[in-house]
Amino acid sequence: MKRIATAAFSVLLLATAAGCTDEGGGGNGSGSGNVPGVTDTEIVVGTHMPLTGPAAGGYSKIAPATKAYFDYVNANGGVHGRKITYKIKDDGYNPANTQTVVRELVLQDKVFAVLNGLGTPTHTGVLDFLKTNRVPDLFVASGSRSWNQADKYPGTFGFNPDYTVEGKILATYIKENLAGKKTCFLGQDDDFGRDSLAGVEKILGAVAAKESYVTSNPNVGPQMGALKAAGCEVVVLATVPGFTALSIGTAAKIAFKPQFVVSNVGSDPITVGKTLGAAAPLMEGLVAANYLPLNTDEANPWIQLFKKVNAEHNGNAEFDNNVVYGMSVGYLFVQALQAAGKDLTRDKILEAVQKNGFQGPGLVPLRFSAQDHSGYGGEQLTKVENGKAVYFGTPYTTDDGDGPVAPYQGQAVAPPPSGVPAA
Repeated sequence: MKRIATAAFSVLLLATAAGCTDEGGGGNGSGSGNVPGVTDTEIVVGTHMPLTGPAAGGYSKIAPATKAYFDYVNANGGVHGRKITYKIKDDGYNPANTQTVVRELVLQDKVFAVLNGLGTPTHTGVLDFLKTNRVPDLFVASGSRSWNQADKYPGTFGFNPDYTVEGKILATYIKENLAGKKTCFLGQDDDFGRDSLAGVEKILGAVAAKESYVTSNPNVGPQMGALKAAGCEVVVLATVPGFTALSIGTAAKIAFKPQFVVSNVGSDPITVGKTLGAAAPLMEGLVAANYLPLNTDEANPWIQLFKKVNAEHNGNAEFDNNVVYGMSVGYLFVQALQAAGKDLTRDKILEAVQKNGFQGPGLVPLRFSAQDHSGYGGEQLTKVENGKAVYFGTPYTTDDGDGPVAPYQGQAVAPPPSGVPAA
């Protein structure tokens, strides 16, 4: 944790947090009486998640982990005297279902905000509905560039690095370490795949071959066969975990052995390994990227905190990078609530997010501003070694345009608060 901020900042963070907790002790809530989802004692937020369906593997663990972090905060006094209630709706990674459950959250459950709704094809279909109903749409669980449209969707903010940023970083690794290798691409047939490919080709130029898949068809045999026939030596995968496993397993069956370079959202070793089963060793050497502490880093104070929360409030669920992700989202949302103040309104939470200044477990900064609603601004490369992802090199940042991919020289990571869970 060489990038951990100074002890002085830690003291300041704790002092600020303690002040917020004391201020909220009375639970007055004046000024918030007519705000949907907000009372003197409660804040109700909701999400749509694939608890079932083709993206449930791994992703179904995210929202329960976020809820566990909220339960931890609630057990220690909440935020400004209010407890957080998190309503989780299963959409099965089906865009039609997403529209139904999000309408339920807004019109029936009267949520204050939608938090971390998951999926590019799913969440895209509810942007206009949430905008029309003036519902804060925070920290979308996807790297689509669609969330970064401050003029068109002023209430929507991302969380993940966008897929074009990620594609540029992965492609830079290929350019510097696998030069001369024939590079190809397999991606999801939506903005996830298209944005990722755009990033890859900004660095490498046109790939040698490209294929796509749809989540409703769990067969990538034709695609893997075509990539093998094209002589691909490196294959970039913009895939959800189940299709990462399917791609790697299918390639092995046809004796196709490229170097796989995989999007962060489809590369968690525990998730992919469980799907591969006995074939999990096929992941060895897989290159990917991340921007949060890895679940296996026992010395990391954020992992220590999240494992404690997992044991106490999440039924001691199998601790993977999806759990780390979910708790990181919860931590950020609590920070935003604190910054929004005691008299909570929808406008104030959006102003707080846009103002930014957040510190947390991320290896690179969040980019929130009046003009930029994307999330984290970069990633660090990982490689699977002995069944675990390990970081190597340094974090990189870039943009979704023609800006350079550059090592991040700052200190983004802050130490977790000690004894003040809502900080």
